[in-house]
Amino acid sequence: MNLWWAAAMVVTATAVAVSALLLVRRWSPHGGHFADTGRAAGVFGILATSFAVLLAFMIYLAFTAYDNTSSGADTEAELVAQQIETAQLLPPGQQLALGSELVCYGRAVIHQEWPAMESGSAPPVNPWGPRIFATFRQIQPETQAQSAAYAKWLDQTSAREAARLDRISAADGVIPAPLWFMLLISAGVVLGFVFFFADRGEGALVQAVQVGAVTAILVSSLLVVRFLDHPYAPGAGSIRPSAMQENLDRIQLGLDQVGITLPALCDDQGVPLDQGA
Repeated sequence: MNLWWAAAMVVTATAVAVSALLLVRRWSPHGGHFADTGRAAGVFGILATSFAVLLAFMIYLAFTAYDNTSSGADTEAELVAQQIETAQLLPPGQQLALGSELVCYGRAVIHQEWPAMESGSAPPVNPWGPRIFATFRQIQPETQAQSAAYAKWLDQTSAREAARLDRISAADGVIPAPLWFMLLISAGVVLGFVFFFADRGEGALVQAVQVGAVTAILVSSLLVVRFLDHPYAPGAGSIRPSAMQENLDRIQLGLDQVGITLPALCDDQGVPLDQGA
């Protein structure tokens, strides 16, 4: 979320609401529009409570998706690094190729999949997934250590694919349109009801503070829900591919220390170097 943009939205909406109330109160009767303000306050309490319950449910739904998505991105990054290490225990004919393909997989996540998720769309299949599978199919374990690494690789692949699904699950939002419709209508009803408390016999500052506070809370709440519903949108608090980049850097440092050089199969963006890929 762009905090400056969000703050400007809250301030602008509050200013508009306060201006509208000051305009409306010029034609409001002394004592307001309600003969029984206690009964009106009770109705307002019901409306506000209904909005609060709906808002709490949507925040819980969106935050749960946000947390699962963030955990999925971290888990996928860690499993990519672990699989690169596991690949070095497989037969020599495939160990370097698998390691390099996993590096390219991680680069594609960072530079190809993440921009798509930032734009609000779930990315297609990672182009390196099929290549990794094709290379792995050629493996014929010959030793006990290779057999153990083979089985471990299968487990890690299943976990990585599940983590990837968690990562991309919230790319295009998790809150359905009908819920957004209900939330916006509820916020509009609550704010509109406040204007019926306009009373030109009461101090303008007091009434401005009342409507301004309600408007600021409503707009802020809507912005928070939208932020949680689009966790990859650029701005403060968004989920970034930092975990994948950190794990790729860490595993590269480890490979350099043990003298393992992986073949270059892609560029820094994860795009295959061979035209037939």
